[in-house]
Amino acid sequence: MEQRAWTELPEPVRARLAQVASVAVGELAKTDVPASVRRLARFTPSKRARLGARVLLGELEESSAFRTAVFAWWEEHRPGELTGPDADPVGGAAGAVLTGAEDVAERLTSIAERSDVVTLRSQRDAALARVDKLTAEQERLRAELAEARSSAREARSARDDELDRLRKRIREQGTRVRNAEDATLAAEQELAELRRTFTQQLHAAVAERDRARDQADAARTHAARANDEASDARQGAREARQAEQMRLELLVDTLSGAVAGLRRELSLGGGGPRPADLVRGARQARPVVARISDATALDRLLAVPSVHLIVDGYNVSKTGYPEMTLFDQRARLVAALAALAARTGAEVTVVFDGAAVAAGLARRPRGVRVLFSDPGVLADDVIRELVAAEPTGRPLVVATSDRAVAESVHRGGAHPVASAVLLDLLARV
Repeated sequence: MEQRAWTELPEPVRARLAQVASVAVGELAKTDVPASVRRLARFTPSKRARLGARVLLGELEESSAFRTAVFAWWEEHRPGELTGPDADPVGGAAGAVLTGAEDVAERLTSIAERSDVVTLRSQRDAALARVDKLTAEQERLRAELAEARSSAREARSARDDELDRLRKRIREQGTRVRNAEDATLAAEQELAELRRTFTQQLHAAVAERDRARDQADAARTHAARANDEASDARQGAREARQAEQMRLELLVDTLSGAVAGLRRELSLGGGGPRPADLVRGARQARPVVARISDATALDRLLAVPSVHLIVDGYNVSKTGYPEMTLFDQRARLVAALAALAARTGAEVTVVFDGAAVAAGLARRPRGVRVLFSDPGVLADDVIRELVAAEPTGRPLVVATSDRAVAESVHRGGAHPVASAVLLDLLARV
């Protein structure tokens, strides 16, 4: 047969040929089976026909030996199924294809016509079923449409009734709104008149209140200024009395201690001025304030009664402990000064610049007065004020390596001592 005839075989004939070949392949000798079909031999016949139909039909078409072997096996093992009088039309057509019978075209045409008839009948039956289904759907839709129309008529009637009620209510509400608008307009006019009257009265009251407030503010200002001036005067008088009293007390203590020490050292008795002290027309020379250059001399000076040691804090700490933070420098210096004050009994004051200090000391030291300068004020100026505040004659020692500070406190009667000398003495404590 021509290639075109195999590709145009009716589907029932193609299916029967694939089934015949799938059964015969499992029984034929290996030499009768093409290589491309041998892998199908391990499947069952139904699986061969389902999965290898295209391969089986291709080999039947291409290999006349394979067609002959398949047809011979069927004639030997199942005679009459493909060529006998009892063969069904599809089987007979498949046998005619395998043997190349002369009436193969007629058989195929008959099978094709029967297949077409069967197909048309199935299509007709499916179309009739769809018609019945669509008819039933149409009847259902008609019923739903009639019900929807009835519901729409009822809804339209109810809507018209509701619309009439709403129109009536709108007319009533319109009347009420107009009456309310008239009443609102009258109330607004009355309210505007009241506002004008109230505004005039309020402006008059506010003006009167402002005049009274200005008078009261002026009176309070005068009274506050007088109170401030009186408070300032009282505070100044108290501070002056306290400063003079402190100076006198320190001077008396200093003089008493110095006199007592001299009397003990010189074994002198008696008191009061000597005759030579009462001679008029002459004055004693002012003692020269010496500079302390070593730790031993500083230690002897701090043993003098009522001595006051003033320390330039950062000048000393940065000289002795430059590797530490400022907080640790303050803590170490104050601790060392506290030990020195406890040993010598001297009054000790240390002054730090306070502009950049975020925190003071962890605890309050005993025997050491710690001062921080106010913002904008240098510690050097605080030290000069401390020296100036002391009474004349009290022994003062200022520890600093700042030349300007040392010169100014020296002129004020204090003993300047270098920071290194104080650090040397603190190292011995």
